[in-house]
Amino acid sequence: MIDIQTLLIYAIPVLFAITVHETAHGWVASLLGDHSARMMGRLTLNPIKHIDPIGTLAVPAFLYFTSGFIFGWAKPVPVNFNALRSPKHDMLWVAIAGPVSNFLMAAGWLVIIFVAINTGSQFLADMAQVGVQINLLLAVLNLLPLPPLDGGRVLSALLPPKLAYQYDQLEPYGLFILLGLLFLGIFQSVILPITKLIQHWAYTLAGLI
Repeated sequence: MIDIQTLLIYAIPVLFAITVHETAHGWVASLLGDHSARMMGRLTLNPIKHIDPIGTLAVPAFLYFTSGFIFGWAKPVPVNFNALRSPKHDMLWVAIAGPVSNFLMAAGWLVIIFVAINTGSQFLADMAQVGVQINLLLAVLNLLPLPPLDGGRVLSALLPPKLAYQYDQLEPYGLFILLGLLFLGIFQSVILPITKLIQHWAYTLAGLI
């Protein structure tokens, strides 16, 4: 049975990771001309506004208690790409904003590790380590070149229009393709090794190793 302290150690970093990730998409979209997220009240750090009952709660809980593996998603921030000043070009910046926010949060949790060490708080140190790992996992996962993940949108923005249109036709099947890839082991063979490599590099650079 999971205790409250362990739940908080994981839940707080996860909620911050998905909340800031989605808000970053909406914030950059608003800067570039699309105010859909702002009008729908999604430019907020209130996690309740970004929680998807299935993707944020049910699926991660089921996977955690059945396999120990956590995978989920937040409610996507609405983005009207046609409202952007330069839709194809700006789509890249809107998409990349999410993973960039996660890399920045991972750096922020590294700072908190130093605070925890100096204050002797094991609880804070454990939470910060989870924060680093969760944010790096979320960034790496979302950078996979598969629509509707952020990496898929970045690739679509970089492709010539005709190829981009053909590539975007994968989007309705993207989640099923991703789940299939995860089932076939892409998490263990690709996502986790890349995440651990970045994490090791970050810890080394910060002098924590």
